[in-house]
Amino acid sequence: MTVRKPLLLSLAITAALAAANAPAVDSSAGASAHGSDLPPLAAFRSSDLDPSKNACNNLADYVNSRWLAANPVPSDKTSWGSFEMLDERSQAASRHLVEAAAANPNASGIEKLVGDLYASGMNEAAIEAAGVTPIRPMLDRIDTLKTPADIAAYLREEFTAGRGAVFAFGAEADFKDSSHKIGYAYQGGLSLPEKAYYLENGPDGKYKAIRAAYVAHVARQLQNAGIPAADAQQQASDVLAFETRLARASLSPIELRDPNNQYHFVSMADADKASPNFSWSAFFRANGVQADGFSLSQPKFFDEFNRMLVDVPAAQWQAYLRAHMIDGMAPMLSSKFADERFAFFSRTLRGQQEQKPRWKRVLDSVEGAAGEALGQLYVREYFPAESKAQMEALVQNLRLALKARLEHLDWMSPETRKKAMEKWASFTPKIGYPDHWRSWDGLATSRGDYLGNVLAAARFNHDWDMAKIGKPVDRSEWGMTPQTVNAYYNPLMNEIVFPAAILQPPFFDPKADPALNYGGIGAVIGHEMMHGYDDQGSQFDAHGNFNNWWTPGDRERFEARTARLVKQFDDYVSIDGLHVKGQLTLGENIADLGGLNVAWDAYQKALRDVGRSGDEMIGGHSENQRFFFNWATVWRRNFTPDELRVRLNTDPHAPANFRAIGAPSNMTAFEQAFSCKPGDAMVRSGDARVVIW
Repeated sequence: MTVRKPLLLSLAITAALAAANAPAVDSSAGASAHGSDLPPLAAFRSSDLDPSKNACNNLADYVNSRWLAANPVPSDKTSWGSFEMLDERSQAASRHLVEAAAANPNASGIEKLVGDLYASGMNEAAIEAAGVTPIRPMLDRIDTLKTPADIAAYLREEFTAGRGAVFAFGAEADFKDSSHKIGYAYQGGLSLPEKAYYLENGPDGKYKAIRAAYVAHVARQLQNAGIPAADAQQQASDVLAFETRLARASLSPIELRDPNNQYHFVSMADADKASPNFSWSAFFRANGVQADGFSLSQPKFFDEFNRMLVDVPAAQWQAYLRAHMIDGMAPMLSSKFADERFAFFSRTLRGQQEQKPRWKRVLDSVEGAAGEALGQLYVREYFPAESKAQMEALVQNLRLALKARLEHLDWMSPETRKKAMEKWASFTPKIGYPDHWRSWDGLATSRGDYLGNVLAAARFNHDWDMAKIGKPVDRSEWGMTPQTVNAYYNPLMNEIVFPAAILQPPFFDPKADPALNYGGIGAVIGHEMMHGYDDQGSQFDAHGNFNNWWTPGDRERFEARTARLVKQFDDYVSIDGLHVKGQLTLGENIADLGGLNVAWDAYQKALRDVGRSGDEMIGGHSENQRFFFNWATVWRRNFTPDELRVRLNTDPHAPANFRAIGAPSNMTAFEQAFSCKPGDAMVRSGDARVVIW
């Protein structure tokens, strides 16, 4: 299924904050009243610390090395750490909900919706018996494509069905007028992680080997659909050639971080003129949308797409569309399709050794099809209203700390500072779950047709998205479900969003001492706020518009400081001698550095308010040290080697171990907390020390 790429959503992990006079004990990691049978949490324990290590040399090793050695990546995953342990809890809680809904023959409303999706997905016998039959009409439709006009018409049909192919399309706020939604066409169509996998051999020839494995995978899936082996092999080679051509016209992950490369507004007439082989007017009509223009976000990509409609043979288009249809539908088909998809995309590409149990895979489909409906049930059972109220109050503590920091910047002019403060004043926090739930009226599902249910939801969700184009932005809408273990900042809304599922240890625990909570959730709240002032977010104003509010001199000073952070992370060496990409990860690194500093300021004020200094000892360590201990605990994470290689190329977040040490090594507060000395690895000085916000 095609998933629209989020525009400029900077994702991270976040949670809630404890009061400064909370009990001075290690995090409880206990189960909630509603979750006594849920999996354990990854809260900080003093016993985790490795006395053979030195925090001043490597905070991550000191805090996490023992835990990481004792907790390898499970065979059905590609990474394992604090995030994944919380996700296990969220999935276990969601499983209770969907199983109860599926077992209730009288369920109605959202209970019937999630129950139908889950029950039909768990009917493995029926799915196995059906084999390729559910997608046979889709494959037959592809067989009819003979001309460029046929292909263009087919692509329109696929988008109206909520599937799409070759590119992504969806509604988003207009970069230049964030109060209204417009359509965005966005590059896509690749199966491998990014363009370099098609165009380079990679370290030790790994990309070349992956390309060969991909061709073999496509050939096997085509054979699973009944295509003879020799034909399947030729078609698979054609698919790789097709995607390679798309890759040459695509922007890299680093290039896509530039907002200028995510927005290119064109009138409908100009779009049609630039793309004579694909009528955008007809595309919008097919999707039931009236618009004078839209963002054709990556012009070079769409120029190539237009040319490929006429100079790529129909048979090669058929091979490409056929292969993508099969792989897209594979999770809802019989095991030979699902297992083959897993074998390449998870095992070969990312090093996952074992497929997830069926209930988790079906739950993924429920999340994708009706995640907010499931979230409504999740919040009712697992997230009390008082937690939301507490979080809202605690976010305010971090806002005040950020305000004080902005007011005292020594490198920013009064003119730019005024605009920065206007942006601060307009921040909108969203906590736990939406104030208004979306309606699912009109989505018909049954207990007996898994693929049919998923496709019906895809069309329903697509129509819901298309209906937003040309309308005012609904500022109550969320971009994540409550049961998602994550958080985000959206510059187009100037909002920070914290789903319910993240509000647990190691981020937040009401029984923990304040140092742990400020070093955990406090730092992540600060992180999300600082995304408004990172290299991307800082290009959007208080109203969420893509608009330069900086003086030239201030922007130059800002970029000189961020360049030092790029170098810091460029110098970190990960697996196989591969370096972190400082430019790719810059936004997250700015947010980490600023967020941890803001959290420290708020933590120190909270201690002062109750007459504490931070030197009080708990478990043999000062409270100030425990602040940094929990920051590192948040970033404890093991990866499979293949997963780590993919992330180094594609993930805007640096590997977790470098996030644990990156921000603290620039902070005087860290040096003082651990009595570090000049020359220690965690002590950066002179031009190497990065101070931004």
